[in-house]
Amino acid sequence: MNLMNEKEKTNEEVSIPISAYLFNNIVIVFDYASSRFLYKNGFFGQPIGIKKPKSFDFNRPLQLNLFEALYLYKKKGWIKIFDMYGSEIDLDLYMKIAKSNYEFFEQEYLVYEHLRDKGYVVRSGLKFGARFAVYEYGPGIDHAPFLIHVLPDKVSISAIDILRTGRLATTVRKKFIIAVINEFGKPEFYGFSWFKP
Repeated sequence: MNLMNEKEKTNEEVSIPISAYLFNNIVIVFDYASSRFLYKNGFFGQPIGIKKPKSFDFNRPLQLNLFEALYLYKKKGWIKIFDMYGSEIDLDLYMKIAKSNYEFFEQEYLVYEHLRDKGYVVRSGLKFGARFAVYEYGPGIDHAPFLIHVLPDKVSISAIDILRTGRLATTVRKKFIIAVINEFGKPEFYGFSWFKP
């Protein structure tokens, strides 16, 4: 299947599914046109060597994190994932690898998928001390208004941790939100408002 980004007036066509290669805990798309396509259509990944792309017109491979790659593979069907030797990786093996890299990968992925399905752009929030930073439009267009901390089953968070993270979020003008997976396997979100008495 061939897809062309209709928003951008270009003659560039991309063959779907795109080949992507897993190296430890990152997935790389080497084809430049495919890299641009994924970045233009949802700000997926990060062009290698470009910290903050100023445009969609770059000629670099694209680095995807494990959440992004699973969403593009399982939910969108836009990529196929191969190991470094060119053998295709199936969903079971991919999940085993992802869970070996992230202790609570399945629960965190459910939150990622839910937010993406709602139209948000979801990026790593590690520099802010959270799992995800969530944009309404995308990096370079707006600032991420939300920081999401995923609280896995049977893991507690202390009042001090909430205060510490909340203060950091306030300092960088973001809302701190805790996500949990309910008994039906769906994410629920709890936000905090800070006020002076």
